[in-house]
Amino acid sequence: QVQLVESGGGLVQAGGSLRLSCAASGRTLSINAMGWFRQAPGKEREFVAASRWSGGTTYYADSVKGRFTTSTDNAKNTVYLQMNSLKPEDTAVYYCAAGWRRTTNPYDYASWGQGTQVTVSS
Repeated sequence: QVQLVESGGGLVQAGGSLRLSCAASGRTLSINAMGWFRQAPGKEREFVAASRWSGGTTYYADSVKGRFTTSTDNAKNTVYLQMNSLKPEDTAVYYCAAGWRRTTNPYDYASWGQGTQVTVSS
């Protein structure tokens, strides 16, 4: 079992930045990929980014490419989502997820964090 705990959400004005953290514990050796997803009210869960636990190329949704960046601190078993140039349409609950495959499909991830609210005001 892998447990994920997120932090770092909040309220920010458009154009601002936030950094989300996702701390993993438990069977972290089973993690090969980490994903970030978001879900706005009344909408389906949406892919944001996916990377390998060991680093390397990250996949980004077109809507966040050039603005969001992931990073990993393996010593702390923590992944980060740096969000810059935030827009009101980025408002959502953000989730991190751990799995075996680095994909855009949320069903490929077995473990999920509790979610953290990001609200971007115009």
